[in-house]
Amino acid sequence: MNNTDALKNIRIVLSRPSHPGNIGAAARAMKTMGLSDLRLVQPRHFPHPDAVVRAAGADDILNAAQVVETLPEALSDCVFAVAATARHRELRHEALDARAAAHAVVATAPQAVAIVFGNETAGLTADEAANCRIWARIPVNPEFSSLNLGAAVQVFAYELRMACVIATPAPAPEFAPATLEQVEQLYRHLEEQMTVTGFYNPANPGRLELRLRRLLARAQLEAEEVNILRGFLKTLERPKIR
Repeated sequence: MNNTDALKNIRIVLSRPSHPGNIGAAARAMKTMGLSDLRLVQPRHFPHPDAVVRAAGADDILNAAQVVETLPEALSDCVFAVAATARHRELRHEALDARAAAHAVVATAPQAVAIVFGNETAGLTADEAANCRIWARIPVNPEFSSLNLGAAVQVFAYELRMACVIATPAPAPEFAPATLEQVEQLYRHLEEQMTVTGFYNPANPGRLELRLRRLLARAQLEAEEVNILRGFLKTLERPKIR
């Protein structure tokens, strides 16, 4: 694998984009840096002529873009995801700048990985960001921090390409990492059992959901480790023999 082959495994996800022109600008930004996998979660308007105009020749990226209903669906086969967000929250994951995040992504890119961008106005919700292992931000001028979505994608795309150029190709992992879909299934299984035991009240979840998702994201679980944990949870569902 040459230094830029990792770009083939890196996905750009736009969650709930409002303006089709920004989708086109993101596609253009991706193509200039060698990225090709674009996923759109509930875009307000797509396909749309404005997206084609702003893509400026990156029509192939737009035509191949997959539209999905949920962020977990967009990330289902990924083993690693980065939330591009400038928001400060109390329950925050590991936070990096765009350059450091790009190096982390490229190091994982023998498998499918993703960078997730939120809505132009509201950004990523806490629930959306909780699907990602790390959070990343562009260190902009604090006195004028407004950055267009297409421009943000361009900055991350550039950093990804530069990280590929200087990086040593990462070896394949010794043990298969769990996909985000497998981790989501484990989360749902834990939630079910915690509800059954009375430890968790869905009507009054508090911060348990976010804390548990953060724990699972930080754990960097392998597929076999997920199977072990879910196997244990299944034993709790069986009638006890006395």
